[in-house]
Amino acid sequence: MPDRAKVNRQVLLTARPAGIPDTEHFRIVESPVPVPGDGQLLIRNLYLSVEPAMRGWVSAVANYSEPVAIGAVMRSLAAGRVEASNHPEFRPGELVTGWFGWQEYAAVPASAVERRVTETDLPLSAALGVLGLNGITAYFGLLDVGALKTGETVVVSTAAGAVGSCVGQIAKIKGCRTVGIAGGPEKLRLCREAFGYDAAIDYKNDDLDAVLGVACPDGVDVYYDNTAGPISDAVLRRLRVGARVVICGTASIASWDPIPQGPRVERHLLVKRARMQGFLIFDYAARFDEARATLAEWVRSGAIRYREDILEGIDKAPGAIAGLYRGENLGKRLIRIAPDE
Repeated sequence: MPDRAKVNRQVLLTARPAGIPDTEHFRIVESPVPVPGDGQLLIRNLYLSVEPAMRGWVSAVANYSEPVAIGAVMRSLAAGRVEASNHPEFRPGELVTGWFGWQEYAAVPASAVERRVTETDLPLSAALGVLGLNGITAYFGLLDVGALKTGETVVVSTAAGAVGSCVGQIAKIKGCRTVGIAGGPEKLRLCREAFGYDAAIDYKNDDLDAVLGVACPDGVDVYYDNTAGPISDAVLRRLRVGARVVICGTASIASWDPIPQGPRVERHLLVKRARMQGFLIFDYAARFDEARATLAEWVRSGAIRYREDILEGIDKAPGAIAGLYRGENLGKRLIRIAPDE
């Protein structure tokens, strides 16, 4: 049972942001370590996940999930250890991931557990990144929604990020040409040297139209879109007949109120007989184990490499989302709040 001398530090949402949430929208409070009730588990969180999607989770604008309530613990996936269990299917000491929130300890029902972590030969942090929603999003977004075929040209925006880097490597495994779009020389170096992209484009400094023309002389078969905005406008002009555009994220758009204006996509889709489709990874929940098993084997074999951007301490949580949108991270952003030995 919990040590009552300890405290539980929690990150609460205190204000509804108009755009990207930052430090001023959160505060850290201390409370007693909770006692698990009937059927509940006490989880000691070790790693907290930081996701671009969190911007939508705290927004007042309609989203695919209920917004985090003002005064509530920030919604988050986390990886942790079962400290105490009042549920017959879980034992103290087991490593699990689930919806435990931005806090050091969580008393949760068993339904909050996403899974037991069984890949004990791999770092626990990977369970929230390449083997978590990021890798699984890349897997189904590219292979199912993108309907990838061997020999095609694949363009990926935010190509050095947790999802984009995995997309590019899966495309290489499947025998495709890959072109990554990222910001700055360090991220371009990662795209080429760590993630194996055939070409890398710096959206901050390159002439997108000109460089895309060189990198994709025959056009683009699959565009994995994590940004929307001007980057996507440039790629859409290069679509081939029968191309597929996978809408995974809209990182370049700070706010949807008012709705941003820009070039229309209809003519591109009509003339090229192309398809543009959005998706939510939770629609694939019944197949997560399929993707995770394949991703784990690719990681073990070295076919997929990954990077992590680990912040130390729960004090770093309030500003962590905004840092993603400023492009500060190289790889999956996590917050480590306890040792995972």
